[in-house]
Amino acid sequence: MARLPAGDAERARLREEVIRGHMDYARGIAMRYRRRGGVAEDLVQVAYLGLVKAVDNFDPERGAGFLAYATPTITGEIRRYFRDATWDVHVARGLRELAVGLHAAADELTGELGRQPTVAELAGRLGVGQEEVIEALDASAAYSADSLDCPVGPEPGASELGDLVGQADPGFEAVVDRQVLKEQLAGLPDRDKRILLMRFFRGQTLAQIGAELGVSQMQVSRLLARILARLREGFDLREEPRP
Repeated sequence: MARLPAGDAERARLREEVIRGHMDYARGIAMRYRRRGGVAEDLVQVAYLGLVKAVDNFDPERGAGFLAYATPTITGEIRRYFRDATWDVHVARGLRELAVGLHAAADELTGELGRQPTVAELAGRLGVGQEEVIEALDASAAYSADSLDCPVGPEPGASELGDLVGQADPGFEAVVDRQVLKEQLAGLPDRDKRILLMRFFRGQTLAQIGAELGVSQMQVSRLLARILARLREGFDLREEPRP
């Protein structure tokens, strides 16, 4: 086949013969990855695509046998499929690649050790840090996502997942409020910051603050009211609807 020119009818016939003759082999490779997710037939089609690429790009002059070239070509195509097409949630490409390699390393080490490998052992096999392994394990959770419409029980009329998740976190508004307050405080004059510090952090009375600043208690009260009004403006602006 390699000796025949492109477009030759005999070359096309031999190409088809080689592809058909190795389809079972490609299918066997695909089935090794079936338990990682994805539709089995989709994996087989991806493996066939890898086989076709191997047939078209194989160079017998390099000395290696065809299967020695085809096997990594088919495997690489399947791994690209897992990396790029089967993640329900977006994950950085580097983490996706590491997650795919992580599963293969875990399978190998489980066979060698007779038990599940530790994070340190996985990191050693992959040549990465333990923190990277942990991130890849977390990223694996994004491989498959459940629909919010899926029932949470087998009985008819069971609640849907969306009915049980997504409630407002009562602490969220507090986080936003703290950030707004932080920005408002940063814009205050030094004396206003000092007054707030004495009143709300040191617990000083208006009279004590006035004595320290050299002003009357009434003046401190007016200053404090003005400062608090200015701080409230930031929260009022946050709550205004956007155009």
